[in-house]
Parts: sequence; C-alpha cells; structure tokens
Amino acid sequence: VAASAACPPAATTKASLQAMKAAEWSVADDARRQALAIALVDCLASPDPVLRDDLAFEALSHWMRAGLLAPTTLQALRLELLPQLRPEAVDTAGFRQPFSALALAEVSRVDRIEPYLSSEERAGLVRAATAYLASVRDYRGFDAKEGWRHGVAHASDLLLQLAMNPAVDKSQLSAILAAIAAQAMPPGDHFYIYGEGERLARPVFETGRRNVFSADEWSAWFAALSAAQPRTDPPTQATLAARHDLAQFLRALYASLREIGTPDMQARMMPGLTASLKALD
Repeated sequence: VAASAACPPAATTKASLQAMKAAEWSVADDARRQALAIALVDCLASPDPVLRDDLAFEALSHWMRAGLLAPTTLQALRLELLPQLRPEAVDTAGFRQPFSALALAEVSRVDRIEPYLSSEERAGLVRAATAYLASVRDYRGFDAKEGWRHGVAHASDLLLQLAMNPAVDKSQLSAILAAIAAQAMPPGDHFYIYGEGERLARPVFETGRRNVFSADEWSAWFAALSAAQPRTDPPTQATLAARHDLAQFLRALYASLREIGTPDMQARMMPGLTASLKALD
C-alpha cells in the first residue's frame, strides 16, 4: 500500500483515468499532461492491475509513442524510474521493478527514434537494464487477480529497445548479450511458462541485425551458452528446467532467423545457433 500511496495521483480517480482512456488519452492542457505523466509513475507499483497496466502504463506508452511528452518530462521519468531497477531496491509485491523496466523501454524507444539522451545517460540505461535483468529472482508471471509481473520479459523489452539503438556500441551490446545469457537458464528449477524465452530472444535477434559481431563471435557466444547448461544423469528438476528454458529461447531465436532474418544474419548466427540446438540433451 505504501509503495502506491500516491496512486491514483492527486486530482484524479480511477474512474477519471478510465474516462481519459476512453477518450484515447486526450489531455488538452499540455502542462497537465506532463505533470500527470510523472505522477502516474507511482501507479506502476499498484497492486491493482487496472491502475498499473491498463491505465498508468498505457497512458505513458500512448503519450510517448505519440510524441506528446517533452524532453524534460522524459528525463524526469528516466530519473524517477532508473533507481527502481537497482538489485537492492525493495519490491516485495513484485510490481514496481518490472513495470519500471517496461516504462523505461518506452523512454528508450523515444531516444532510439529521436535521440535526446547524452551518451553517458544512454550508457547508464544500459548498465541499469543489464544489471536488473541479470539480478531478477522473482519469476512470477501472470496471476488471475493481480495481473502481470513478468520481470524477465519486461527487462527484455527494455534491452530490445537499447539493442535496436544505433547509438548503443559493441561493448554495450556485449553487456546486453551477457545479461540475456544469465537469464536464459535461470538459477534453481524454474520453468519459464509465460513466453520468457521468446522475449529474451528478441534483443538477441536485433543485436544480430546490427551486424557488429562476426560469425566466430556468435559461435563462441552460443557455445558458452550451451556449455553452461547443467547436466546430470539421472536428470533433476533443475537440469530439466534448464534444458526446457534454453530450448525455448534457442527455438524462438531460430524461428525468427529463419522467417525474417536476412541472409547475412543467417550466415553469421545460424552456425552457432544450430550447434547449440543440436547440443541440447
């Protein structure tokens, strides 16, 4: 309750926000829209999935994709959201961190399309996003009453936007790949059942599209991923989970490469990827 005490924001109600949604988030007063966008950040921690997902996040996403938030507002959102990704940040209910990552994906998307961040600010986003993904240990996905948490998937969405940004350099792309590798097979015996493998595969695919890693570099990355797969005879829940999660990730990436990958991407990535698929046991 304390984490979302300012939700709905002052001078609004859940009903008034729903009315805004019905009006396609039209807010005639620009200053009010900018202020409301920042105020809605607290709703990203709300235990109410309507306030959190259907209203707060949807409003922020709509305004950013429509170009209706000023650079100063975007910077305020970035500064408000980034600390929430710190591994030590307290998020017992498990909503604030995943939805902060998802909102930052929209903040990053704006910068990808129309750059407004400095190189250091963008690098800070990469550092925070990769550290958060690697640190996720709350693997709760969907709950019929509480809605989505989905930390791994939402962090992957943030990394997707960063991987697509031509201003993100090779060393930063390497950090993105390392973070994804750290969650392709989560520690313990957790089976991904909410499409996490597919979401993890998307930033890898877009990294491949950037054409900065050679075939040998991709083969080495896939080989290291395969080598990290724990194996026991007889199998355990942990080794079965690792195989399941790695297979889900690799197959999603394989399907994307086969269906929409360019011939150049396929030539560089497919040898290592197919070797990793064959190494599954």
